[in-house]
Amino acid sequence: MVQDRDEDSGKFTEQYPEEAFLEAVEQLKTATTTEIAEEVGCSYDLAYRRLNTLVDEGEVQRKEIGPSFVWSSA
Repeated sequence: MVQDRDEDSGKFTEQYPEEAFLEAVEQLKTATTTEIAEEVGCSYDLAYRRLNTLVDEGEVQRKEIGPSFVWSSA
């Protein structure tokens, strides 16, 4: 997989920005990790890690329902 670099900073551009996860949480009726991953177009593991980071930052909330997590805006 080839990533693009920012010409000024030399840093790689983010393929799945934070905003994509926040928008998915808001748009989906029941925002499970699997549904968010599908909406964003990334793996389940990446979605889970990014969503937990957003929980730590106070951007989203997580509720465990059976074996699944449901995410909502904070």
